[in-house]
Amino acid sequence: MRIFLTGATGYIGSAVLDALVRAGHEVTALVRDSEKANRVTERGAHPVIGDLANAASFVDAAYGHHAYIHTALDSSARGPEIDRLAIDTLLACARRPNTARPPVGGRVFIYTSGVWMIGASAEAAAEDAPIEPAAFSAWRAPHERIVLEAAGPTLRTVVVRPGIVYGGARGIVSDLFKDAANGLVRVVGSGENHWALVYDRDLADLYARLAAHPDAAGIYHATDEGDERVNEIVETIASHVNMRPDVRHVPLDEARAKQGSYAAALALDQLVRSPRARAIGWTPALRSVSGNVPRLLEEWRAGQSQL
Repeated sequence: MRIFLTGATGYIGSAVLDALVRAGHEVTALVRDSEKANRVTERGAHPVIGDLANAASFVDAAYGHHAYIHTALDSSARGPEIDRLAIDTLLACARRPNTARPPVGGRVFIYTSGVWMIGASAEAAAEDAPIEPAAFSAWRAPHERIVLEAAGPTLRTVVVRPGIVYGGARGIVSDLFKDAANGLVRVVGSGENHWALVYDRDLADLYARLAAHPDAAGIYHATDEGDERVNEIVETIASHVNMRPDVRHVPLDEARAKQGSYAAALALDQLVRSPRARAIGWTPALRSVSGNVPRLLEEWRAGQSQL
C-alpha cells in the first residue's frame, strides 16, 4: 500500500513508520525540515517537507495514497485547530477520486486519539464504553466524531486510542526513568491509580494491521491490559537505577496549579480493554512496564544519545 503518514519523527509516528516499512508498505512521511527529511529517508520513507498548519504545503503530495495515518500532534495553543485542519485536509485527499486502484476494503484514514477520552474507568472499559473525556483531551471528542462520520462505501475510517505509551527515550514513562536517574520522582496524587499502557512497538504493529485489514473500521483501543498502579511502576523503576531516588507524592490540587488539566489526566484511574484490536489478531508482546524495567531502562539509556 501507498501510505501517507504525519508525525513520522514523533514518538508514536516514528514507531509506526518503522512498522509500516517492515511490512513492505511505501510510506510518504510529512516532516517539517530537511534534517527530519534525512532521518525518515534513512529509515525507508519518502519525505515531504511541509507544515500541518498550512494545508497547501503538503496537500498535493498527500493526494493519491491508499491510506492516511495521522499521528502528529502540535503541542502549541493552536494544537486543536491544527489537528482539525489536518483531519479535513487528509479526509479530502482520501475522498478525492483518482486513478490509483484502491485496496480491498477501500482507502483508509486512521486518526490518533487516546484513552484519556474515556475518563476515569474503575471497571474495565472496552471500545464501546461511553466517553467522559478528561479536560486535557476533551477537544478530541468532536475530532473523533468527524473521523468516524466520514466513513463511506470507499473509505474506512479508524480511531486509535493508545494508552500511555512506553518504550524508548520519550513519553511519560520515559520521564519517570529520567526523574529517577536524577534522584527525584514526583507522583501526582496517591499513585494508587491504574494507568492504561502500551509498548510503542506493539502500538505501531496495531496501526500496520489496521491499515492492511480490509474490514477494520471504527474505534480501537491499544493497551497492554496490565492494569498497573503508578506506585508499582515507580517502585520498580526506583529499585533499578544506580541510586534510589526520593519519591514525592504531589497533592492533585498542587499539581493542577503547576500543570493544569494535564495533572488531572495523570491522576486518572483507568482499566482499559482492547477487544476489537485483539479480534484482528493484535497481541501485545509486552504486558507491563514493571515486569520489563531492565529492558526499558536500557532502551531509555540508548535513546538518550539520539535525542
